[in-house]
Amino acid sequence: MTAPAQATLAVSTVIFALRSDAESDFKTLWLPLVRRTREPFLGQWALPGGGLPAGEELAMAAARTLRETTGLTPKYLEQLYTFGDPGRSPGGRVVSVVYWALVQSDEAAHAVVGDNVQWFPADRLPDLAFDHNRIVEYALWRLRTKVEYSRIAHAFLGETFTLAQLRDVHEAVLQKALDPANFRRTVESSGTVVDTGERVAGARHRPPRLYRYNDSVRAVALGPLGPSIG
Repeated sequence: MTAPAQATLAVSTVIFALRSDAESDFKTLWLPLVRRTREPFLGQWALPGGGLPAGEELAMAAARTLRETTGLTPKYLEQLYTFGDPGRSPGGRVVSVVYWALVQSDEAAHAVVGDNVQWFPADRLPDLAFDHNRIVEYALWRLRTKVEYSRIAHAFLGETFTLAQLRDVHEAVLQKALDPANFRRTVESSGTVVDTGERVAGARHRPPRLYRYNDSVRAVALGPLGPSIG
């Protein structure tokens, strides 16, 4: 009787960053992909990742492969889901523990870019290797369900931010323009952000106020953030 083949354990990471998009009126989510340099799926784009060496912790492996392929060392790195369908890899069964990372625009600017590493809009991806299109779709769904009831938007921002910058995050994630006045009322009434009393330095006319998250208030659902524009 033939013994069943052992599954190979791997890690992959979905990295989201906000970037301007010529095809959109607002910032959109982008992610870096790496080109496969060996079979299976030679030449196709894929998520950054690799095998899990013996003795290396999952999160450490995810951070290492991400750093080696893209040069990124994100502050926010969280386990997303485990994908282990038997047919997901033609070379044998591979179980992938997927992490996701959210990076600020200035962090993303330091990513390695070249023939084998490129940024792509998250909603307009080519056919990826393995089941990586499905993985990205799942990550987008998780992000869009979390953004209105958690502080996950904070990962895209600095310690202080303007309400316009916070709205940029919500618009990019939800893929719709939000009414600025209604967004401001909803966020301010939620009590989840605090006016720091400071304003953006160097801005002309009326510099916008700077806010921070209110650590004394438990994250609450923001609810509908207003009608989309257009």
